[in-house]
Amino acid sequence: MPETTQAEQKEAVASTGIDSLDDILDGGYRKNRLYLIEGVPGSGKTTLALQFLLAGARRNEPTLYITLSESTEELGAIAKSHGWSLDGISVRELVPSEAVLRPEDRYTMFHPSEVELGETTRTILEEVDRINPKRVVFDSLSELRLIAGSPLLYRRQILALKHFFAGRNCTVLMLDDMTSSDRDLQVQSIAHAVLLLEQNNPDYGVERRRLRVVKYRGVNFRGGYHDYAIRHGGIVVFPRLVATEHRKLPSRQRLPSGIGELDTLLGGGVERGTSTLLSGAAGTGKSSVAAQFVYAAAERGEAAAMFIFDESIDTLLSRTAALDIDLKKHVDSGRVSIQPIDPAELSPGELIQSIRKSVEERGVSMVVIDSLNGYLNAMPGERFLLIQLHELLSFLGHSDVATLLVSAHQGLIGSNMTSPVDVSYLADAVILMRYFEAEGEVRQAISVVKKRGGSHERSIREFRMQDGRIGVGEPLRNFRGILTGVPIYQEAAPRIEG
Repeated sequence: MPETTQAEQKEAVASTGIDSLDDILDGGYRKNRLYLIEGVPGSGKTTLALQFLLAGARRNEPTLYITLSESTEELGAIAKSHGWSLDGISVRELVPSEAVLRPEDRYTMFHPSEVELGETTRTILEEVDRINPKRVVFDSLSELRLIAGSPLLYRRQILALKHFFAGRNCTVLMLDDMTSSDRDLQVQSIAHAVLLLEQNNPDYGVERRRLRVVKYRGVNFRGGYHDYAIRHGGIVVFPRLVATEHRKLPSRQRLPSGIGELDTLLGGGVERGTSTLLSGAAGTGKSSVAAQFVYAAAERGEAAAMFIFDESIDTLLSRTAALDIDLKKHVDSGRVSIQPIDPAELSPGELIQSIRKSVEERGVSMVVIDSLNGYLNAMPGERFLLIQLHELLSFLGHSDVATLLVSAHQGLIGSNMTSPVDVSYLADAVILMRYFEAEGEVRQAISVVKKRGGSHERSIREFRMQDGRIGVGEPLRNFRGILTGVPIYQEAAPRIEG
């Protein structure tokens, strides 16, 4: 596209004031159109509207906030809570005064719609003519709906306002708190675009918020649900990840662990652009193996990121240090980032955004998610976890990143062990770690049961974490039944020296 055309396209769009929302809306709001923002009370409609007006004020555009529901003082308090100033934004308050409470001031001969609707409309038109704004917020439609009294009069009023604003080169946001019993599809049909803000309250943890573009005429917007959060400084939107937008050819470079026997088992190590699932019972060493790969990558000068659900950073660093895996020096240098995740506080969209930033801004070669059990707790259901995880793994694969996923089985030993979610078909390689009984003690085994597009050793090796290091022994060829946890001996099992 020629530069002049790009400049013209950019000039024809009014930014929402939220970069990630602009990305979802293919640049923002098309100018001189009317937009409907729907959402229950508390979903952040006012904050979204203020960010839109503040973006205009920064461009020295005249802006107007018409409020029928909140006072100017309340708007100021909201702005102050985010560290904003309303300087540059004209606020016109049309909230009924306390005079309506006096019986002598109530209408007796006329319905309120015959008087109040005309007065409200006249005030709005006069204010717009006086200020000549480029951006207008109308808050809220529920008040206008009540004043109008009838659906026909209400729809005609909205159409009249739409044509009035269009003739004055205004970009208008109309907020609707959805307090009416039925969805107002009539206004949706009038609006150029409709944004729906939703707020869910899970049984445990903070509320979850997400938005969806219901419609946007003539614009190739990013569909589906997008998580968002209200933070100090405004709304932060986390666009839904679309892996096909990030297609690149992976290098398939092998990333060794630094432990010879483990790399032999994996056919040379894990590969960039692929995902590896470390699966097994709690305590079998899955997280330690993942940390070893991260440490080896950092020692080679590569960046890596770890997202941990099940333990604190201090616990992880002290535990791995006891195995001669000095992650702390690489964390201090910035080569390795470790982000603890609280699934009760963090939405799935925000987690995906954090992983994406690590890849796009830090250029990491390896990402660890420890564990999928914690990731599952952050999701509303397993079905959605698999869909989102597929997109995430595809994105990381296209970005030439090696991904390590840790999954803990329920149960410790035997054939009745189960996984809370089966993602083995999504992973390119699967490392299986097991407990087994041998010579009166509990021992551990490691094997690679799947690896796409590359050779790997099919043997089962003993795995140990002792004497300050991780050890992987020779193949256990002298007995069978190890994966069941109850092996049958043919000869004495080999042991790891040292």
